[in-house]
Formats: sequence, structure tokens, C-alpha cells
Amino acid sequence: MRSWGSDSEEEEDRSPLLTEHEAVRGNIQNVPPDKVPACCSARYNLAVLALLGFFMVYALRVNLSVALVGMINSTSHEQENRSANVCPDHTAHPGVPHNSTGKTYNWDAETQGWILGSFFYGYIITQIPGGYIAGKFGGKLLMGFGILGTAVFTLLTPVAANLGAGYLIAVRVLEGLGEGVTFPAMHAMWASWAPPLERSRLLSLSYAGAQLGTVVSLPLSGLICYYLDWIYVFYIFGTLGVFWFILWYLFVSNNPQTHRSISDPEKEYILSSLKNELSKNKDVPVCAMLKSLPLWAIIVAHFSYNWTFYTLLTLLPTYMKEILRFNTQENGFLSALPYFGCWLCMVLTGYIADFMRERLNFSTVAVRKTFNTLGMIGPAGFLLAAGYTGCNYTLAVVFLTLSTTLGGLSIAGYNINHLDIAPSFAGLLLGITNTFATIPGMVGPVVAKILTHENTVEQWQLVFYIAAAIDLFGAVFFAAFASGTVQDWAVRTNKAQGS
Repeated sequence: MRSWGSDSEEEEDRSPLLTEHEAVRGNIQNVPPDKVPACCSARYNLAVLALLGFFMVYALRVNLSVALVGMINSTSHEQENRSANVCPDHTAHPGVPHNSTGKTYNWDAETQGWILGSFFYGYIITQIPGGYIAGKFGGKLLMGFGILGTAVFTLLTPVAANLGAGYLIAVRVLEGLGEGVTFPAMHAMWASWAPPLERSRLLSLSYAGAQLGTVVSLPLSGLICYYLDWIYVFYIFGTLGVFWFILWYLFVSNNPQTHRSISDPEKEYILSSLKNELSKNKDVPVCAMLKSLPLWAIIVAHFSYNWTFYTLLTLLPTYMKEILRFNTQENGFLSALPYFGCWLCMVLTGYIADFMRERLNFSTVAVRKTFNTLGMIGPAGFLLAAGYTGCNYTLAVVFLTLSTTLGGLSIAGYNINHLDIAPSFAGLLLGITNTFATIPGMVGPVVAKILTHENTVEQWQLVFYIAAAIDLFGAVFFAAFASGTVQDWAVRTNKAQGS
């Protein structure tokens, strides 16, 4: 087992990072980072458009969590009466919609669990194919059409719901197929666009769009359900997704070489900084990957983090309504609060991680393990605490917010680590790890719905216990086996790991 940041690991760890001194010593034509401003640069423009893309990815994914509350005919279910006395109704006014003409459906708790989890049955299928195709042909069109397809099926959601739960589940599966390619495609693009010393901030900025989409989508969906109808949740977000696709198609390129407006200094800076990391050999070393402990460390951490993340993402509005008894408007805003903290944490974490690497001379492996540990153990602790707040509404919201906020630290841990150990296969690796990490999205909501069939505080405590235990295991496994260096199997020769 490697130590947290051993000398040998740190010495290898810095080899892919071409500093100005090393570039001159090696007679490499490299442009120092301080001569390539971030403002209005092609790489940061890509990060902003990616941020908006992942904003749409999660807005299209989570809006059902709030809309479903308005889609269910609550008076027809015995569970509503059983859960009504768990906590007293503290709201100043009942949660009656301001203007409701939308249909409601008599779907029981099990059916609701399958509806919420069905997205991931499509999502898991396209992870690995998406990563492989993006690595071979580029990720621009793959990501673009993936989100466009999801937006189109979102527009069809009200029609599917009217036809029946089975049709709605089918549409959600198709949405999952579209979104399944997005993260692997973006990782493959960043392998060609992100200089190592800017990697944490660029990726954290772009992927923070997922949290921002959740922050905006949850309360906005609640307002739409209250003042209009749940059907408009899908019409509005679906239309925005189509508009984003147009921007993405017009202004994004697969790599710096094919970008139409990138400056020559920025192009040289990016290409030279990645010169010793990328391999021209695109043959996938399957056997070596299967035996790679650093890759398994990412898989376990990704799975563990997503169990907690997806459980809260899909069921937090239900917890807010059934246990804490917030109405639809309050539900949307308070369910979004934890993800606002996570978004802010992710953006700041990227800059802090790069500062530690570039200015404080920390090794990549030390940075990744530190942030991953804090980003998984912290959330586990506050999630457990949230289960023991009972009907203390304020404390419950505070603990759930802190739990999700601290999870943002892991963006500089396992999430970026794919690019550290195998940048040439980053998209495929993310497809592999995200395949495992999608299982919690499929299983978590169903398990949680079964465990909380009576919606008691004790039943929700069990849900939180399971999530916290899985989080803790993932943190320990990653700390033990993660690496910060380009692996031998990820390059044609060992040259990229030289002195």
C-alpha cells in the first residue's frame, strides 16, 4: 500500500506537469501559464458552456423529483394519513397549489420508486460506449446530442404520464440513455483541453453546473407547480435544453487544433502542457485496467459517493414533505439549499486544489486523497446527525445542507483522478466508473422507498445509516489505493512517467 504522499510517489507525480523551467531545459516550445490569460480564453469559454450543459443535465434529471409531488393524488393513499402525524404542520398556510389544472395519478409508493429510479436504467447502458466513442471520435457531438435527446423526451413527459406509469418509466429510461454519454464525453474533451496545473479549476467549474442545475431546478419546479402546473416544469426545462444545444454546436470544438477562434499562444500552451501525458495508442488495455488498483479506488469512491448523492437527490423532496411537512413552495427551495452549498464548495475547491499543486508544491496524490476523504467522511457524519434531529426543522435542514455541501470537496478527489492516471482514456474510464456509480441511482430510491413505507423518523434513520456507511467505506478504500501518476498501461511507453 502506498503512503498518503510518499517521496517516490511525489517525485513521479510531478513528471507530467511541464513547468516553464522544464520546458526550456527540454527545448520544448511552451508558453508560460501567466502569458495565457484565462479571461475570454477558449478553454474557459468551454468550461462555461460545459457548466451550462451540466446545468441542463441535472435540471432535466431532478425536476421530476419535485413535479412528482404534485402529480400524485395524495388523498388516495393510506400512507399519507399514516405519515401526517410524524411531525406537526408548522407552515403558516396549507400547501394548496395557487392554480392547478394538471392531472393527478394514483401511483403507490413502489410505483413512485420505480419512476424515480427508471432514469438510471437507461443511464447505465451508455456510460462505457459513450466514453469509448468520445475517446475515438471526440465528445462534442456526443454530449450535444445526448442533452438534446433528453430535452426532447422531457417535452414528451406529460404525454407519457397521461398514457400511464409504464410509458413514463419508458420515457425516463430514454432520457437516461441520452444523459449517460455526457460525463464521459466531457471527460474525453478535457483530456485534450485542460492543462494539468489548471485541471482542478476547469473541471470543477464545468461540473459544478450539475449542482447549479439542481439549485435552480428544485425551487423553480416548486414555483411552477404552485403557480402554473407540473406539466410546465417539463415544457420549460425541455425548451431550455434545446436552446443550449444550439449554443454548444456553434461555439465548441473537440480539441484546440480544430477550434476556429483560439489564439496561437493558448493553443501552444495547452498542447505543450499535455505533450507528455497523451498517448497516440488508442488500443484499450482491458486486462491492465482490470488489475489496476488506482482505477478500482476511483470506482469504489464513485459508487460510494453516488449512493448518498442519488438517495438525497431523488428523495429529499419526499423527506421534506412527508417528515418535515414543508409545502410545495418551501419544499423546492429547501431541497435546493444543500446543492447551492455543494455548488459553491465545488467551485472554490477547484481553485484551492490547483493552488496547493502549483504554489504549495503538494503532490497530486496528496491533494486527491485529502479532498476525497474530507468530501466523503464529512457528509457521512452530518447525514447521520440529520437522522436524529427528529422534527427540529431548522437543524435538519442545516445538517442536510452541510452534508451535501462538504460532498463538493470530492470533485478534487476521485472525480478528477481519471485524468491523473490515464488522460488518454479519461472518457472511457469515467464511463466505467460511472457505470458502477449509476447502480445507486437505480437501487437507492427503490430501497429507500421500501424501507420508508410508513414514513417514520426511524425508517429514514436507517436510510441515512446505510448511505453513511457506504460513504465511509469508499473514503477509506480511495485513501488506501488511489494514485496521482499516469499509469504504465495508459501510455505506449513508460516515458511519460520518467524523471
